[in-house]
Amino acid sequence: MNYNDLNGMNNNNNNHGVYQTSFPGIMNKVYGIMFLGLLLTAGVAYGVSNSPTMMNLIFDNIVLLIALIVVELGLVWYLSSRVLEMSSGKAMFMFGLYSVLNGVTLAYIFLTYEMGAIYMAFFTTAITFAVMSAYGYVTKTDLTGIGKLLFFGLIGIIIASVVNMFVGSSQVNLFISYAGVIIFLGLTAHDTQKIKDIYSQVSNENIAILGALTLYLDFVNLFLFLLRIFGMNKD
Repeated sequence: MNYNDLNGMNNNNNNHGVYQTSFPGIMNKVYGIMFLGLLLTAGVAYGVSNSPTMMNLIFDNIVLLIALIVVELGLVWYLSSRVLEMSSGKAMFMFGLYSVLNGVTLAYIFLTYEMGAIYMAFFTTAITFAVMSAYGYVTKTDLTGIGKLLFFGLIGIIIASVVNMFVGSSQVNLFISYAGVIIFLGLTAHDTQKIKDIYSQVSNENIAILGALTLYLDFVNLFLFLLRIFGMNKD
């Protein structure tokens, strides 16, 4: 979704009426919804990882796994592009559904990595995410230009990751992981500031859900890249 095209959308939000709340109030909702999504994802991932039947069903069936990933991507695209047009109930349901599906596909981390590495990656993610989001919240510097560079960097590491699937270089994998951490730390600050920009342009209660989805994705991706750095594969 091109957030720069949101000018004038206030006239197209009749289903929600005039939504008036302070920006700090919006951000409190953003972080609250994001936290609930992360909690749901973690709970589902842990539950699935402790079910041999579910693990075999999902990860031994490449067609089902690909289908789940495709559905996840479709949900993210649909929710991020249409969330401001939905009822708040529908938007929350779809966000919750995405969080559940993401938990299902992330269940593998509990069998692939030691719990110590998972804890370390999570707490490091939480601290660095909080710092960068706070920076994006308070800074007066326009981060739009940086956001564009980070987006191109993200495309670069996606391409490098695909290539490295065939090369199998541990050094390239480590470089990609560090680059991913830097990119998503930057995106956390950029996306937090972007929520402020959207808030200034649009009167819609679903801004909080859109912001929560955006920061949820930043948090999860930052966590996964850090986990690749800290993690030691189980024998």
